[in-house]
Amino acid sequence: MNRVVVTGVGVVSPVGNTRDEYWSALVEGRSGIGPIENIPTERLVCKIAAEVRNFDPKAHLDSKQLGLMDRFAVFAVLAARAAVKDSGLEIDEETALDTATIIGTGVGGQNTIDDSYLRLYGQNSSKVHPFTVPRLMPNAAASHVTMDLKLRGPTFSIVSACASGTHAIGTAFHMVRSGQAPLALAGGSEACITVGGVKTWEALRVLATEACRPFSKGRNGLVLGEGAAMLVLERRDSAIARGATIYCEITGFGMTADAGDITSPDAFGAGRAIKAALRDAKLDPSGIDYVNAHGTGTTINDKTETQVLKDVFGEHARKLAISSNKAVLGHSLGAAGALEAVATAMTLREQIAPPTANYLEPDPECDLDVVPNVARKMPIRAAISNSFAFGGLNAVLAFAKH
Repeated sequence: MNRVVVTGVGVVSPVGNTRDEYWSALVEGRSGIGPIENIPTERLVCKIAAEVRNFDPKAHLDSKQLGLMDRFAVFAVLAARAAVKDSGLEIDEETALDTATIIGTGVGGQNTIDDSYLRLYGQNSSKVHPFTVPRLMPNAAASHVTMDLKLRGPTFSIVSACASGTHAIGTAFHMVRSGQAPLALAGGSEACITVGGVKTWEALRVLATEACRPFSKGRNGLVLGEGAAMLVLERRDSAIARGATIYCEITGFGMTADAGDITSPDAFGAGRAIKAALRDAKLDPSGIDYVNAHGTGTTINDKTETQVLKDVFGEHARKLAISSNKAVLGHSLGAAGALEAVATAMTLREQIAPPTANYLEPDPECDLDVVPNVARKMPIRAAISNSFAFGGLNAVLAFAKH
């Protein structure tokens, strides 16, 4: 079994499209949530989101490429380019034949879907864009990344709601560890902030209208986000041999299904996923110092995740530093786990736990150390990153300091 390390990361996010911009915002607790600017808001009740702003795809891709791509695929390609560049890898033709590309998304081409429905039902048009199908399909991001970087190995998309990005990275980790692929590019991408997309989330009555405040008393919901994150995973011995900069090691991956409610979280199922990740990593719970929480900012999710951590870690739960990035990034659905995996890799490399931003006051039902508002420099040996999705699908990655 190969040991697997992270040697490159790339992001497109509401707080910046470079690794350093992204990490600085997380550490400072500087939120990317604000008034929606990219779409009309007259029909929306919720008028805030974490958008990728001042983003011009024409600066990165030619018109022929863009004609074939939804916004979520553009995000994925740019994050993938950045991750490969960051890794310092020169992927030759032979290596490209076996390099895996696994990308998660929760929705896929939401912008294309909205545009098509507007034409058909709003404008009574008899035609839609000729490339509607290849633009909206959930595998479009993975396909465009392979075409852009000329990667020809195992490639597919994973669609498991908010756990998609984490499932993608975990699957890629297992492929590299087992030797099925010598190298993998994995992550998630989402561009769900459309009029139709926001209206569907409004119908669920889970959206906050002012701010996302994970684990804080007074929290009242999640805020939609968008973006993409990609990680380069490779064998540890290969990375060392080529003198690569190593962010951290991925040591374990766990996944479960609640087999219960379609929207409400289940502490037993989520706890089983954490235990599976720790078992896969051969880690005792006492060896974990930091948890990158799912931390959506809804009353029930944060309460349940707190209970899960108490159940799994026992008394050690009181010693954990726990933070949610969603107060800064919003909830980008299928990209969330990937953006948070990059954050966890940076946390281990820099030995800094980013804060849970927008925190007001303690909630007795969320009574663990959630690193409120101020980042913390601390020794971090190992960490986990949690993703608990609608549909009761749970995915947890375990990481270790290199």
